[in-house]
Amino acid sequence: MKSESRALLPIRHAVRETLADLPAGVSIAVAVSGGADSMALALALHLESHERAHSLAAVIIDHGLQTGSDLIARETKERLQNIGYEKVEIIRVNVEITDGLESSARRARYLALEEYAKREGTAQIFLGHTKNDQAETVLLGLARGSGTRSLSGMAREKGIYIRPLLGIERAVTELACEESGIAYWNDPHNEDSQFLRVRARKLMPTLERELGTGIVDALHRSAELLRDDADALDGYAHDFFATIDPSDIDVAALARLPRAVRTRVLRLAIYALGAPPGSLGADHISPVEALVSDWHGQGATSLPGGVKVERKSGRLSLSQRG
Repeated sequence: MKSESRALLPIRHAVRETLADLPAGVSIAVAVSGGADSMALALALHLESHERAHSLAAVIIDHGLQTGSDLIARETKERLQNIGYEKVEIIRVNVEITDGLESSARRARYLALEEYAKREGTAQIFLGHTKNDQAETVLLGLARGSGTRSLSGMAREKGIYIRPLLGIERAVTELACEESGIAYWNDPHNEDSQFLRVRARKLMPTLERELGTGIVDALHRSAELLRDDADALDGYAHDFFATIDPSDIDVAALARLPRAVRTRVLRLAIYALGAPPGSLGADHISPVEALVSDWHGQGATSLPGGVKVERKSGRLSLSQRG
């Protein structure tokens, strides 16, 4: 490995700030795909974690979706060992494609990481998402007509996951690897336009050209502002939800809430009655919300997980279909 690059300095700074918030000595891991983002993050973590005596490991998820993926995983492991990682684990996952390749692979990846963390007693797993990834996430949310929470993008910290590079552009991680003499893998899926995220990525230069520079920064800034709004609305919804029985809710009390809070309360209630996590979209919530704001005698609404919602005598009744 070459002497430290100037491009690596902001990455190290971001990692250092994140580590400062963790108790000294906790067990942490970095998820590494072999790409520039995760390799630069892995290098910075290795350099920074020693000062706080953190137990550091690396995890490589092999999705098995491309010919030679096992070879790429082994090469990535060797590169991490050359950096100085003593504990590197390759986990091969079986991707069951149920709702598109991207979503299915993501679900399998996070499930494997969570199982790893439980098995190894890992407190936090670091992910290499960058400012560009955040901008693409917001752009995809806009294209889908998503709500505030989706438009707020990825959280810097959520559960066991930490994303310290959300303020760092992808070009910086690539330069950091090149200046440090670290080879990285260019995933051919990142050029395959069948994937929505790739199409969003390829659209960015056009947006920059037509609307002016700074689109990535603007989308990233919007995500941060919208996350503040979403957190506040979620807080109001949770406060109200704590006062009710989710299976039997007074319609008049719901009607007094702002719609942005009311829809959140309804989501919480439906999930509490058994809808699978993440299964509810706007098309599910809209007819339920109409039972409050646009009541004209409509019947029950059936939802994922066998949840049924109907209005009876001025109350919303939520139940599991028998």
